[in-house]
Amino acid sequence: MSVREIRGWTQATPLPHAPSYVNGVINLRGAVLPIVDLAARLGFPRTVPTARSVIIVVRVEMQLFGLLVDAVSDILTITDELLQPTPDLASDLAKTFVRGVMAIEGRMISLIATDNVLPQFQSAA
Repeated sequence: MSVREIRGWTQATPLPHAPSYVNGVINLRGAVLPIVDLAARLGFPRTVPTARSVIIVVRVEMQLFGLLVDAVSDILTITDELLQPTPDLASDLAKTFVRGVMAIEGRMISLIATDNVLPQFQSAA
């Protein structure tokens, strides 16, 4: 329920000293939207944007951000009954990002914990 919209790839403006998985920011109807390369954030090689690449706009609590992904092939509505726990063989870090897995139409699909994609920043006191 955190997905707000899916939009075509837009080149991001880089930010100095941003984490390696942050591509930069884009203007989304007057708001500054940080763009996170989801593959890089999950420990995979960085995404090389193509014509099929999209940005999934996500809201977690009060933070709005975009996830750069290779493509979107389907939009699914899932139920808790379909979701199985992340396998015990997965590392604790993998379990941080994957809420669970589902077998749908012969495919294994991971449900990403969008609330864990952005790091928890400590506010300066």
